[in-house]
Amino acid sequence: MTWLKRSLTVLALLSAVLVAAFFALGPQWIDRASNQVAGDPGRAPTAEALALHRQLIVGDLHADSTLWGKDLLARNAWGQVDLPRLLEGGATLQMFTTVTKSPRGQNYEQNATDAADNITLLAIAQRWPSAAHSSLFARAALQADRVHEAARNSPQLTVIRSRKDLEAVLASRAGGEQVVGALLGTEGSHALDGELDNIGRLYSAGFRMMGLQHFFDNRLGGSLHGESQAGLTSFGEAAVRTMHETGIMIDVAHSSEATVHDTLRVTEGAALIVSHTGFNGHCPSPRNISDDSMSMITEAGGLIGVGFWADVTCGEGVDAIASAIRYGVDRFGLEHIALGSDWDGSVTTPIDASQLPHLTQALLDAGFSEDEVKAVMGGNMARFLTQHLPAG
Repeated sequence: MTWLKRSLTVLALLSAVLVAAFFALGPQWIDRASNQVAGDPGRAPTAEALALHRQLIVGDLHADSTLWGKDLLARNAWGQVDLPRLLEGGATLQMFTTVTKSPRGQNYEQNATDAADNITLLAIAQRWPSAAHSSLFARAALQADRVHEAARNSPQLTVIRSRKDLEAVLASRAGGEQVVGALLGTEGSHALDGELDNIGRLYSAGFRMMGLQHFFDNRLGGSLHGESQAGLTSFGEAAVRTMHETGIMIDVAHSSEATVHDTLRVTEGAALIVSHTGFNGHCPSPRNISDDSMSMITEAGGLIGVGFWADVTCGEGVDAIASAIRYGVDRFGLEHIALGSDWDGSVTTPIDASQLPHLTQALLDAGFSEDEVKAVMGGNMARFLTQHLPAG
């Protein structure tokens, strides 16, 4: 009997240790495994490349860093983005996108809408409030709060809600201050929880870009990786109109081609964003929409963020990113191409935020002119935001 009691005690202690480890270390373990920096970062930047890089507005349209619960103000030894690394890399603008649902068995070909959700377990491990266990809107709001809290605690991070905020950040940078402007976006509009009124609530919380889909069809319409390949639903059309009228930029990075076409129709040719992608003509992949659909987006004044991971660039080095950017510039026009890393989005990239000068070097080595480098590294993003953010 004594032996049994001791065994049960040991088992209970072991279980307690495992539970404690799950809550304390689980999110970091997953982050380390999911968001790695590997591949060829290219050659070290020359003095000339660094001098040019310091003159740039450097901006990125997509990072999922708020999902993982790490301190954005600390220089972490894992993952791909935090404020110290953004500052080290010379970043000016960073869009933080909130991930609220990800299907178990996620793939580029086909995912069921009702598949088990990966984010729920992460929410429990991070001890998110109970509302965020079930409400996708609450998950988006919680992740946005992480950015707002970081900005309150650091004079080097500013949340951009308007053109006035953007102009202030750009003026500070031009004056030699080290400051990063953060913007908020959603990774899919299932964060609305099916309520159109939540568009206004997200806008009030600082969101200025909304993705329509993620890896599955939702109430708005078909995903590029969903089962239906359908376009916008009637609810989706109403949501897109409301976003457009509210002043929220629309991101179709994971939308089906039919949804892309419907969104252009419903908004009467609004300038859309594809925040993180590659080009199918350059890298044939089920993750990349057709060049024909991309042409429709760019002809309407849209902006394309080129991703940093091999599934969209067909290469594991920084030179593959430069090659994808070159294709985009040549095929769709210089003014439509920007950066869309997908950092901390469960992808492996050859550089993290601190190594952005390596990309400047790679672009110069690939024959880009200084004006082209200035445009794609962030000039185009800043101009697009100036055109589409509310005045202030």
